[in-house]
Amino acid sequence: MAAKVLSAVETVGKYSNQHELDGVQSLRELFGTPEDKMRIPTRFLWMSDDADEPVDEDGRLTFYDARANHPTRSEYRLYYPASVNAMKMAQPGDVVFIARQRTGDALFIVAPGDSSIAAQLDWLFGTSVAEHRGFSIRADLNEPREGSAEGNNLGLPALYLLDLLGIAVEPAKTSDAENWLEKLLAKFGERFPTSAEFGAFTRSTLPDLHPADDPDAVLMAWLEQEEILFRVLERHLATDTLDALYVDGHVDVDRFIEVSLSMHNRRKSRAGKGLENQLIALFNALDVRHSFNPVTENRTRPDFIFPGINEYVDGDFPALNLTMLGVKTTCKDRWRQVLSEAQRIEDKHLLTLETPISPAQTDEMREWRLQLVVPAALHAPYNPAQQQWLMSIADLVAMARERDCRGPAQAVLL
Repeated sequence: MAAKVLSAVETVGKYSNQHELDGVQSLRELFGTPEDKMRIPTRFLWMSDDADEPVDEDGRLTFYDARANHPTRSEYRLYYPASVNAMKMAQPGDVVFIARQRTGDALFIVAPGDSSIAAQLDWLFGTSVAEHRGFSIRADLNEPREGSAEGNNLGLPALYLLDLLGIAVEPAKTSDAENWLEKLLAKFGERFPTSAEFGAFTRSTLPDLHPADDPDAVLMAWLEQEEILFRVLERHLATDTLDALYVDGHVDVDRFIEVSLSMHNRRKSRAGKGLENQLIALFNALDVRHSFNPVTENRTRPDFIFPGINEYVDGDFPALNLTMLGVKTTCKDRWRQVLSEAQRIEDKHLLTLETPISPAQTDEMREWRLQLVVPAALHAPYNPAQQQWLMSIADLVAMARERDCRGPAQAVLL
């Protein structure tokens, strides 16, 4: 894995038309030393905070020694095609990530330098790109990263990012989770259960977890277990569907694309609903009063109102004792959507599993009086100033309890 901040002469524009990256001597650690021009099949991606999906296209990188005929000198260069959209959109200061896959093909990912997605890719790949003047090289992504006791067992945020990149991976502990398939089929049969059913089953598999002990850790354990079990069931149920796409040795391409998109959308939808339902279960277990998805002004539906919608519509109930919580597994630029919800409440809260988010984004959130809530285990990738500002699940629960003046109530699962 390699990463670097792009200079003006490396981007397509008024400063250069060379379509090459400088300082690629170190890329021999990634691709080896080219004896001749090395042409590498490559997926080029442009990723940004304001797009849900990357701009994705196939092409080739060319890695070569421009002084191959010189007896003593070498000058290695990495050439990218002039037509690549990712580099057409790139600006000086943006970040490029280059990964060699096990197949020998490459990923070439470009993201705006000050974006959250660039920070997340830097964290995912462990490249620490801001600390290097040229390429930051990480030869083995399976090695524990500096300062991490857990190596690369990155959990849900990493899985969401890799899904976005189109990289097929299995979550940690998948081999253990396979043992659950028989129980999943006995419980649900050959079908995908509702989010509420699946969440309840997930919690039943972890009976020794008690939310009062550590709300943040319990929520993450529920979510990670649900992701593991879902992928086990998904793999099983998808087998017959995928096999049916092969007819006389050929693949029905249109149908394959349709099935792939359906699976991708199901994963995203299930992740969002799963997070909501596990939060409802957590708040219920902790006896924290709330209303889920109530209707407020202009028919907007905030995800959670504490202590409840009855208090919200009661003009005599102090607005300062109300709390609104939006919930998004990944917020990107969509965090602004919650600003118009629950207008009685001026200071909003948003819970996300996205990590990290750029300082520019969190500074803007603070200006708009939006407080970010992130499970405690996901705070570490944020910088120290951001960490001081972030709220944990335990912080949110304590605040909701302190503001509540009445008895407990419960919300209904989806």
